[in-house]
Amino acid sequence: MHNLTPSAVQLIDFYDDGEQARHFHFRLIGASESQSSHSDWQHVKTGQFFMLCLPEVGEAPFTFTQVPDEDGNFRALVRRMGSVTSALFKLEAGQVLGARGPYGIGWPMDKIADKRILVVGGGCGLAPLVGLVDKLIEQQNYTQLTVVYGARNRQAKMLNPERAKWQQYIPVFNMVENGETNGDENEYSGTPIDIMPTVLDSFGELPDIVLLAGPEAMMFGLAEYLVAYGISDHSIYLSIERRMHCGVGTCGHCYTKSKYVCTDGPTFRWDELKQYLPANR
Repeated sequence: MHNLTPSAVQLIDFYDDGEQARHFHFRLIGASESQSSHSDWQHVKTGQFFMLCLPEVGEAPFTFTQVPDEDGNFRALVRRMGSVTSALFKLEAGQVLGARGPYGIGWPMDKIADKRILVVGGGCGLAPLVGLVDKLIEQQNYTQLTVVYGARNRQAKMLNPERAKWQQYIPVFNMVENGETNGDENEYSGTPIDIMPTVLDSFGELPDIVLLAGPEAMMFGLAEYLVAYGISDHSIYLSIERRMHCGVGTCGHCYTKSKYVCTDGPTFRWDELKQYLPANR
């Protein structure tokens, strides 16, 4: 039986980051005093997710932008979309919530080390990649690392502090779909796929690993483009988003043919994922 009892977490602070989005800082209550009761939270892998529980409102899944540290501090980007997120946006710092997790399969960090890595995120879909990029830059654990980020417009750009920090160390291509760029911050007009020839040429050799997160139409189109360009479908990984009610593979809301996104994902390799997708996607 799965233990679905949430751990107590405190909302420490937050700041607005993009259109209808906030970056939240949480802390596991009692984490530093009782490591055993939060043992699962001490081994979170970047790319995994957790269920945030608001009493008398409901639960919703969110990815970690910063995995829990030894004191239980962790972060998540949240976009206001439904009842749970709307209620969360009304809370003040200091209030106590619940959290279950960590759940799912994270990014394949063992396959990424010392490789040429291309990271592509769209909208709030960049969130599952934040911890990975931070870790790679901190450890200098790559041969080449480039990030491409796409947003509908300048107001919808999220994770602005993170991208600004990355630009001090690696190339970051910020794409604005509606074309309203200001010429700063490496901004370009168009979508991530529009800039892809320039990005791939900057690698010299093709990337060894490609990591994608964002709207499915963007990810699937990019994956097919990159395979046609010569990158193996075994080298492309995607983070899939679904409405998850349980997080442990029992409710069936995230079922995709023979896979549960919450337990078999949310990270999938493209050669495996594409066979479980509808033919008319």
